[in-house]
Amino acid sequence: MPQRSPIQIGPHVLGGQELLFILGPCVIETTAFTKRMARKLKAICDGEGASFIFKASYDKANRTSPKSFRGIPVRDGCMLLAEIGADIGVPVTTDVHSPEEAVIASEYIDVLQIPAFLCRQTDLILAAGATGRVVNVKKGQFLAPWDMKNVAAKLSEAGCRRFFFTERGTTFGYNNLVADMRAIRWMQDLNCQVVFDATHSVQRPGGAGDTTGGDGELAPVLARAAVAAGCDGVFIETHENPGKALSDGPNQVPLRDLPKLITQLRKIRNAVL
Repeated sequence: MPQRSPIQIGPHVLGGQELLFILGPCVIETTAFTKRMARKLKAICDGEGASFIFKASYDKANRTSPKSFRGIPVRDGCMLLAEIGADIGVPVTTDVHSPEEAVIASEYIDVLQIPAFLCRQTDLILAAGATGRVVNVKKGQFLAPWDMKNVAAKLSEAGCRRFFFTERGTTFGYNNLVADMRAIRWMQDLNCQVVFDATHSVQRPGGAGDTTGGDGELAPVLARAAVAAGCDGVFIETHENPGKALSDGPNQVPLRDLPKLITQLRKIRNAVL
């Protein structure tokens, strides 16, 4: 396998000895909620000795129903995340959905995330890559892992050298996804760091009619398998009360369960390295 260069993200390294976590709620529900979640996650990760990037989306642009909660404007959301990152001393990440949003977010955000459904949008990829920020591209549910070489080529063309990919499952029949752990190795063979998204991989898109369903209780199972397969980081959405979450509640991991899971994943990482 080619030698993959570690990526420096603030004080943390993706692709080093330690497993890097990307943690946070699905969406900015309120300012108070988002700040509270960030502080609680910082306390958990400090207690576990784990490194993490805080995530929250300012806008959920691909909700199943037009009546679903979306979020807040891009600049307002990014300014809030930057404030949170500075307050707790961790890098922050969020989704961007257009070239214009990528430029705005780059003023505040450490890692620009390209959603899976937009992973082939050339203008968006090039705009994100040209910002100088770290870029995380989620592999589309419709792509083979080796097809991500074209995304890597676009980012390289934009002058981006710090990017990684996230595996989050592949479409498998109606309202269902399957996580193929071979994808982690295949994308690493493209000389890229690979993160595994444990919570979106257990989604059932549109599976609840006008909302997305999910099997959140299986997210820890897939996370453990992905770390054993050699992923460089783990993406987990978490919530104080998933049943009351305004977005993607069925697949989020309850915050109370996170310390035990982080401990397990770090032990598996140490065992396989």
